[in-house]
Amino acid sequence: MVIHSCTYDEIQHLVTEYLEGLSSPFDSFLEDHILSSAFYRIQDGPEDIGYYAIHNQELLTQFYIRQSYLMHAQRLFLEALERHAVKNLFVPTCDELFLSLAVDQDFKINKQAYFFQDSQIDIAARFDEGEEVFRLAVEADLPTIQQVCGDFLNDYDQWIAKKLLFVYYRGTDLLGIGIMDSSKMFDGFASIGMFTNEAFRKQGIGKAIIVNLRKWCKDHGVTAICGCWYYNEASKRTLESAGMVTKTRLLNIEVKAQSIT
Repeated sequence: MVIHSCTYDEIQHLVTEYLEGLSSPFDSFLEDHILSSAFYRIQDGPEDIGYYAIHNQELLTQFYIRQSYLMHAQRLFLEALERHAVKNLFVPTCDELFLSLAVDQDFKINKQAYFFQDSQIDIAARFDEGEEVFRLAVEADLPTIQQVCGDFLNDYDQWIAKKLLFVYYRGTDLLGIGIMDSSKMFDGFASIGMFTNEAFRKQGIGKAIIVNLRKWCKDHGVTAICGCWYYNEASKRTLESAGMVTKTRLLNIEVKAQSIT
């Protein structure tokens, strides 16, 4: 068996198999790390048997082996760790193989994030008729967004141009913004998120933004997903109150070289 550097496009068929085997999707945070990784193809003669991905030369973001070659998975996993001197693993708990291979080793497990899915429960969008408006952002909103939201995002103008940024106003006050980032790996899914104006926090604004983003996604045939840092209890409560639910975690696992067996 040999391992070759490759492009994402060259292993697209393997990525498709990998995604089909997951028990739930993951959001844009992990997706961005994966897509900016270096990819390596594992072959047995001319046959593709799997692949893995390394971000920033030290973070293993994916490891996949086809079913018929799983008896070699543990050995190939350790070979990948040693070959690249991997320091950490980003392991979503929806990935049974990757999780199992990591658990086989005496590594330190840190909880990184929650991944959420849409509960499909309808929650009424909160609106003060004639006062509150939720809509796509336009170029004229840019100065207010920059003033209120600061460095929450980079390149607000590009988000607006791509019609991925939403504004939530009460009269002339910008209460917050919502974002919708279409998945590049999962067809029909989009990561959603929000930022609430500090002057209007603890008033249910974040919940209202997520509820409206869920509705927008549903109306456009898209399934909403999202995530938050594991220790951000306020964000977790807001997302759950808005109808998002979680059964999946992202683990940041520290590799101990002396513990690899």
